[in-house]
Amino acid sequence: MKRLLISVFLCGAALVASQASANDSHDGIEITININDANAEELDKLLIGIGPEKAESIILYRNEHGEFKTADELAGVKGIGLATVEKNRERIKL
Repeated sequence: MKRLLISVFLCGAALVASQASANDSHDGIEITININDANAEELDKLLIGIGPEKAESIILYRNEHGEFKTADELAGVKGIGLATVEKNRERIKL
């Protein structure tokens, strides 16, 4: 019984640890990015669901249309939808 309780505790601790890493913060540091200033590499690395091609598309869109005034405007970039914006809303700064 004692071993079972220890196993359950360890599984629970592992689950909590995996959830903590899913929050995308490290030791209390929030990951944020100014989408009006960031280069393609920063956009690629710091935004969830954004790879190199979408990062370049963000830069091109920004150059054509000017700075983003709201995070939701990011959905105007081809290949980026509101679901991606929602995943990144806490990270996006203007």
